[in-house]
Amino acid sequence: MAGPTLAYWLTRHGFTPTVVERSTAPRSSGNPVDVRGPALPVAEKMGLLPRLRDAATNVESMSFVDAAGRRIARLPMSATRSGASDQEVEIPRADLAAILYEAARDTAEFVFDDSIAQMRQDEGGVDVTFERSAPRRFDLVIGADGLHSTVRRLAFGRDAEFVRHMGVYVATMPLGAGADNPREVLLYNTPGRLASIHPSRGNALAAFIFRGPAIADLDHRDTKRHKEIVTAAYSGGGWRLAQLLETLRATDDLYFDSVSKVRLATWSRGRIALLGDAASCVSLLGEGSSLAMAGAFTLAASLGADPGDHSRALRHYEATHRRLVNPRQRGIGVAAGVLIPKTRLGLAVRNLGVRAWASWRA
Repeated sequence: MAGPTLAYWLTRHGFTPTVVERSTAPRSSGNPVDVRGPALPVAEKMGLLPRLRDAATNVESMSFVDAAGRRIARLPMSATRSGASDQEVEIPRADLAAILYEAARDTAEFVFDDSIAQMRQDEGGVDVTFERSAPRRFDLVIGADGLHSTVRRLAFGRDAEFVRHMGVYVATMPLGAGADNPREVLLYNTPGRLASIHPSRGNALAAFIFRGPAIADLDHRDTKRHKEIVTAAYSGGGWRLAQLLETLRATDDLYFDSVSKVRLATWSRGRIALLGDAASCVSLLGEGSSLAMAGAFTLAASLGADPGDHSRALRHYEATHRRLVNPRQRGIGVAAGVLIPKTRLGLAVRNLGVRAWASWRA
């Protein structure tokens, strides 16, 4: 989300951006995300709100169910979102990624199936060596390459210095069929575990969100290992878990990662800077996409306002955007406590609270 949004706005400020993407084509995985808060004016200025609304899900509520599938409580989706308004858009992540890419592709250069291998910067620019393409020189390099950022590792240091596992893992996959109710998300909990089915836009998505300690030397591209981890966490459960795990074992489209917090003392070093999850991963409930779009807009505007002094522009971007990011990072623990209580007592208290909230809103 961050890269194409930044490329779009950089061209509007007179820059010539190149976006380098490791995959062979535009892609994205995961559950639907909300475009809300600071991302809404960015999308509106890009002229994308009508397209986002056309691609939005039709979900109206989320229901907590027990092992037999009986609904424990139902909440309207607006009740689960802070500062909700009619302008907020819930959209499949892949659709949002495609819309942002299409907005930027005619004015920015996109290089697919490649990644940065080495960087060397001096006072005038950054010499970049790629895994496949010929070396090139750039004025600036912005790492918008996510939680496992290659740019961050090369310029700032090992992930272990900046990435903190928050005790939760997430896995998502398409189910290849529609949901029973296209307007309802179903959620099933056991202590420390959540499984959900989201109807999305006709191709339902399953999510597994569960607590667990950091796994040493876990490769975020090792899908076989990811399937083993999820299967071990959910085997023997009720509801539709047996069916979902069967689909999991067969799928070739699984997203898996830890919920992690990224904290750095600074987001830039010389002519290399970070954006989105690479700089400040915070997301458990899909807000990372909105923050990425907002951060990209702020970064491009800062560089456009001060093109002769990149250091000052990068400091301004960071100071401005941290004011949005910091409160969200502090809220991860609370969100996890509500979504995946650790104990049966915690589940009972959460469910009671959900019922009370639903009754009050009714």
